[in-house]
Amino acid sequence: MPELQRLRADHAPAVLAFELANRVYFAASISDRGDEFFDRFTERHSALLAEQEAGIGAFYVLVAEDGSVLGRFNLYRFEGGTAELGYRVAQHVAGRGVATATVRELCGLAAAQYGLRTLKAATSRENAASQKVLARAGFIPVGPADPADLGGKQGTWYQRDLVQPLSSSLLVRGYGVSRSCGLGLLIAMGRSAVGRACRDGADRG
Repeated sequence: MPELQRLRADHAPAVLAFELANRVYFAASISDRGDEFFDRFTERHSALLAEQEAGIGAFYVLVAEDGSVLGRFNLYRFEGGTAELGYRVAQHVAGRGVATATVRELCGLAAAQYGLRTLKAATSRENAASQKVLARAGFIPVGPADPADLGGKQGTWYQRDLVQPLSSSLLVRGYGVSRSCGLGLLIAMGRSAVGRACRDGADRG
């Protein structure tokens, strides 16, 4: 059963393999990370761990039983009880139907584990599937997103006010969604009726 784990230094090889294996898939709907991202991956991974240690972000990976990474799920830019949400999953786990359930779970964890009151997510106008997931998870559109935040694309900011935690364990279409290391879970999603365009959840991961 896939497990959501807080990002660690030893995740680096599996995360890099995930990014390389799905680069073309992700680029079909969002801006490509660029060669520099891969050339300086080790440095970037270390920077994320430093941000996490400083308490200004929380970064997770969805790990399969064989140790491979199925998805990346991030809470970042913590400020005044607010954070931004971003996520992306591997092509071969697309369509599992866990997107809405796990975003809802993340909302509960964001409040319970990190004391957050609001989550925001930006998605492009073309990413209809991500818009549906956010809406079903209780997010509402609050205004236009700067194209600079979406690889030059026009888009919308969505927001959810966090009121109460949701259940800590859900089972959706054969994928277990449960707390990991006392820190919780985020999302596994992809190509499906609610995930086809969500190669990078909310276009930012």
